Amino acid sequence: MSTSTEPTAHPVGNGPAPAAGTPTLSVVVPAHDEAGVLRRTLGALAAAAGPETLEVVVVANGCTDDTADVARAAGARVVELGQASKAAALRAGDEAATVFPRVYLDADIVLTPGTLGHLAERLRRGDVHAASPRIRFDLRGSTWPVRSFYRAYAELPYVRSGLVGLGVYGLSAAGRSRFERFPDLTSDDLFVQRLFAGHERGTSDGEFVVAAPRDLRNLLKVRTRTASGNAELSRTDHGAGGRPATSEEGAGENATGGTSFERSTSGTTSALAKLAVTRPRLLPSAAVYAAVTIASRVSARRRQNTAWQRDTSTR
Repeated sequence: MSTSTEPTAHPVGNGPAPAAGTPTLSVVVPAHDEAGVLRRTLGALAAAAGPETLEVVVVANGCTDDTADVARAAGARVVELGQASKAAALRAGDEAATVFPRVYLDADIVLTPGTLGHLAERLRRGDVHAASPRIRFDLRGSTWPVRSFYRAYAELPYVRSGLVGLGVYGLSAAGRSRFERFPDLTSDDLFVQRLFAGHERGTSDGEFVVAAPRDLRNLLKVRTRTASGNAELSRTDHGAGGRPATSEEGAGENATGGTSFERSTSGTTSALAKLAVTRPRLLPSAAVYAAVTIASRVSARRRQNTAWQRDTSTR
């Protein structure tokens, strides 16, 4: 059973609120036991909103902590689900949200000032139907292997130019009409990305900050979850809306439009080889990235399910 409080029509968090009025942008935040990080995420939304009037919907799913109370205190609309499921939370958030463009935001992601405004502006132009801000990894406190991994990761074509996801993405009304509901898949961002050809998705100004795992153990947990989710998607009939992938979509970290681990491996290997040749100082980072990727994929194959593996080092 789900419960909800009334929606807000203004940004949450600290900072001046715009004049009261109809929301111009919806933000859906799935949150499972995220009280420790949610306050920071919601607190950044006021500055990130720019000229937008936000409708913020936090879906507390299967929580055993005070995630819902934190969200209410910040002024967000709260929907509570007994089931711990990001897919169910996304569906519930969609049902509760009322306007487009619509942004789907992980509960541990911090948006920099103006980012939501830029994202909404890009989607309203109509040249793309899905968009994400640029990504920045917070490596403070991370060990050398983790820092090395993300130095290489940040240089991959998927992250530099083809990114839609990894914690935040926005859809126009036309983009959201591409699918009926979020399926029961771990990689919702990859599912969404595969619905659009390269020219239909883009990057907006502004940044979102991802706190990198502090140690190798937690990095492997996160990357195993990613590998499991990608394999899960490749085994289903979801993705790309049933249309065949183009060669452009086959490139990149997540092998957008790909059908297997092998296709992703090929694209990533080519990108790492090019990086090692053109920027030799990143060769150690490329080696760490390759080792972590191989280990996570082996771990994913051995796992019996795609249960959520959380990075506990940043919470």
